[in-house]
Amino acid sequence: MRRREFITLIAGATVWPLAARAPQAAKLPTIGFLGASSLSAIERSLPALVQRLNELGWIDGRSVVIAYRWAAGRNERMAELAAEFVRMNVDIIVTHGTAAVIATKQATSTIPIVFAAAGDPVGTGLVTSLARPGGNVTGLSLQQTDTAAKRLELLRQVVPNLQRLAIIANPETPGAVAEMLEVQTAAKTLGLETSAVGIRRTEDIAPALETAKGAADALFIVIDPLLAAHRVGINILAVGARLPTICSQREFADAGTLISYGPNFPDLYRRAGDLVNKILRGTKPADLPVEQPTKFDLIVNLMTAKALGLTIPQSLLATADEVID
Repeated sequence: MRRREFITLIAGATVWPLAARAPQAAKLPTIGFLGASSLSAIERSLPALVQRLNELGWIDGRSVVIAYRWAAGRNERMAELAAEFVRMNVDIIVTHGTAAVIATKQATSTIPIVFAAAGDPVGTGLVTSLARPGGNVTGLSLQQTDTAAKRLELLRQVVPNLQRLAIIANPETPGAVAEMLEVQTAAKTLGLETSAVGIRRTEDIAPALETAKGAADALFIVIDPLLAAHRVGINILAVGARLPTICSQREFADAGTLISYGPNFPDLYRRAGDLVNKILRGTKPADLPVEQPTKFDLIVNLMTAKALGLTIPQSLLATADEVID
C-alpha cells in the first residue's frame, strides 16, 4: 500500500467510532493505537506496523480491529484517550513516546501496552528492567540518551566554530529531560556553553526561538510529541533565526531540520508488530524483554544547509543514509 493511500485510510479510521464498523468486527480482538502526536509525525513509521501485523495474520476489519486516536502532543489528551481505550476494553494498546506510555500505564494495569518507541524505559519507570519489564508494559527503547553525544559531534562537524548551543525540550516529558541532561553533560565536556529553554505548550515555541536568535550558534531539538506536532513551525523559525538544527527523528529532517540522527523508526514499529502478535496469541508483556534499536539513520537536509549558507563536509555526506535536496 502506498504511503499516501495508507494515510488517507488511517485518517478516515479516526473519524468513525468503533460502533460504526460492521457488526462482526465487534467480536474481533481490538488494538487501540494511541498516537501521541499526529499521523503526519509518524507517517513513515505507522505503515510498517500495520504491514507487519498483516503479514502475521492481523488484518484490520477481518481478523482484528484497530482503533486510532491522536493526542496532538497534549499530555492531558493522552490521558483522556488512554481512559477511553480502557472503557472500550480493548485487548491491547499500542503507543509511542514516554509521556503517552506513562498516561496509558496510569490508566490500566491489566490491558497489555506495547510502546513502539520510548526514550529511557527504565530511567523513566516504564519498566522494571529491559530484560524483565514486569507488569503490563513492554516495547522498544530509543536509546536517546546513548546517542545524544553522537548528535552533538555531528553538529560540530557542520558548525566547526560552535561555542554556544541552545537546547529546546519539554521539561514535562521525562525522556526529553534525560536527553537534555545528557546533551548538557556532553557539551560541557567539549567546552560548549549551553542554554536550555522549556517548551511546555505551543505558545512557548516562538519566544524560545526568539531567545535563541543571536544568542546561540546552533539549536539542539529534543523531540517529544508536542515538538513533533509543531516540527514545521519550529524549523521555519530556526531558519529565520539562522540556527543550524539537529535532532533524533527523520520526520524532522523532512520538515527542515538540518541533521537528524537516531533509530530507524519504521524498523522499530515493524518490530512492535511482532510484540503485538505475541501478546494477542497469549504471551504476557512481562515475559517479553524490551528491545533496542539495531538500525540508525543519518539524514542531512541540503535545502536547509543552503538556506543557512552552510557547506556540509563531503565526509559527512558520504556517510549519510539519505540527503534531502
